[in-house]
Amino acid sequence: MTPLAWCLVGIAVLLVISVIASHNRFVRQRTLVEESWGDIDVELSRRHDLIPNLVATVQGYATHEREVLETLVRAREDAAAHRDESPGAREGFEETVTRALQSVLARVEAYPDLQASAGFLDLQRQLTLTEDRIAAARRFYNGNVRSYNSRVRTFPSNLVAAMFRFRAKDFFELRETATASVPGVGPA
Repeated sequence: MTPLAWCLVGIAVLLVISVIASHNRFVRQRTLVEESWGDIDVELSRRHDLIPNLVATVQGYATHEREVLETLVRAREDAAAHRDESPGAREGFEETVTRALQSVLARVEAYPDLQASAGFLDLQRQLTLTEDRIAAARRFYNGNVRSYNSRVRTFPSNLVAAMFRFRAKDFFELRETATASVPGVGPA
């Protein structure tokens, strides 16, 4: 073999190794995105599970807030029904849950007995913790999506992405947390 042939073989081998390495990196990044979405999904499910307890607790003290509670229950059911959809498709449903939760928690200010209830205080702490976890998981997920999408869209990795059908992923954005406007409870 001539030196030119060896050079061409060497270049071809390097190109194949580069494509394989790039493909494997895409697979690892995609897996990381999927795992980080799982973290968000767990926390959203936890929030959905807390809602019936919140509704039951508030109903015991504020029976004439039925409409607000029904809106929250409906929003939760809609979000749960779309659980298997993409993050982008779920955003609107989760935003509706967030707004309904905010509405219920804002109405609590009118019920001092409810604000002092140990059960309500515990639910409020759990909701706040869950909202914090959703926010942290969302930041982690969106960071992973940003890195992955950058590779999908930039040269030369975009060539490998197109060849193996790696597609950009949806971000997951919630405008604010449900507990952002939680009234202060208990003695100051």
